[in-house]
Amino acid sequence: MNKIRIGIAGYGNLGKGVELAVAHNQDMELVAVFTRRDPSTLAVQNGVPVVSIEQAADWQDKIDVLIICGGSATDLPKQGPALSKYFNVIDSFDTHANIPAYFADMDAALKSSGKVGIISVGWDPGLFSLNRLYMNCVLPQGKSYTFWGKGVSQGHSDAIRRVKGVKDGKQYTIPVEAVMDEIRQGSTKEYTTRQKHLRECFVVLEEGADAKQVEHDIVTMPNYFDEYDTTVHFISEEELKAHHSAMPHGGFVIHSGTTGQDNKHIMEFSLKLDSNPEFTSSVLVCYARAAYRLAKQGDCGCKTVFDIAPGLLSIHTPEELRAHML
Repeated sequence: MNKIRIGIAGYGNLGKGVELAVAHNQDMELVAVFTRRDPSTLAVQNGVPVVSIEQAADWQDKIDVLIICGGSATDLPKQGPALSKYFNVIDSFDTHANIPAYFADMDAALKSSGKVGIISVGWDPGLFSLNRLYMNCVLPQGKSYTFWGKGVSQGHSDAIRRVKGVKDGKQYTIPVEAVMDEIRQGSTKEYTTRQKHLRECFVVLEEGADAKQVEHDIVTMPNYFDEYDTTVHFISEEELKAHHSAMPHGGFVIHSGTTGQDNKHIMEFSLKLDSNPEFTSSVLVCYARAAYRLAKQGDCGCKTVFDIAPGLLSIHTPEELRAHML
């Protein structure tokens, strides 16, 4: 078997998760990790080469799919189009409001280079997106609701760590249970973003930072916190490590709809995750298989999870899938 050669760009929580996920897929092998840090300071688990991101282009003939593990706030908008010049790529861009513009940038870059990219892969956007689509197609007379948490949001945590004066921080997304219960009883009311979720931030300040300014910058941040009731707690670095080191998360997509003469139906998909980055990484890796196969077919351009046939994700052949999973 010719294994799919995987590269990782960025070796934070998500990149480390990709490393673990690749090891669980027997048709793949990790061949390099690219970093903005000094490569000599990183030791990856399986001993593959660690390379400066500046030298990534030198590896374009050695990697089938590059999984970009940067943050959505500032990393991916630059890294995605730049690396698409040389590689088929996968990323987890998760700023929902900016996906159309990011898709357009990536599509232009990928069509220019003749490469395949699948963006906004993970569980939301990603698996939750697919379930929202399926539910609305099956029950068009209805309404879908998405709830996240309780858990640590990597994207939102990354966003608060980029606020001036923040040394470190974690953000928890908390669903409002009373609203979820109403929907499970068949409610199709409109709920505001603020009614459905709370956001709670635990922040370690840089020495001399202005706490009030940091709090203001967080709670008013567009696309991340400005539409939510957000609480900011300032704690010590020791407290953050002791009480907020784990990365749990999860969530729910609930669809309330009707058929015929007002027969009510509830569709629900949920996740409960011990490790958000490791689960997200597992989704990224199976979509890397799909990108590899599309590239082999001569396809190019940007895709989302809506464009990928489910069978392309599986290590199994179409014959095996029809025999055992239908």
